[in-house]
Amino acid sequence: MTSTAPAPASASASASAPTKTAAERTGAHTDEAASLIGGARTRIDALDDRIIGLVQERMAVSAVIQEARITSGGRRVNLSREMDVLSHYSDALGKPGTALAMTLLELCRGRV
Repeated sequence: MTSTAPAPASASASASAPTKTAAERTGAHTDEAASLIGGARTRIDALDDRIIGLVQERMAVSAVIQEARITSGGRRVNLSREMDVLSHYSDALGKPGTALAMTLLELCRGRV
């Protein structure tokens, strides 16, 4: 007696699931709004890629600064500079800017 194993649930579900419309994918109630949202999301994805690249570049530059500071006998972190960065982001973006700056500073510390 041979038994046939059922197909995995994800495979059978995806094969029979209907394709969602643009309005369903975006949460919009009209095709026009869905088109606008789809285009804007594409732009956001491109911006996110650029932001990630800039953060990676910032991390590399920060590593150069830390290496030079440590090599010259200084400390790895310059707290007064970090306060300047926090203030800059807070002034430009408000309280969420401070959180963003803290995240950037954390990403850029100790990479040497």
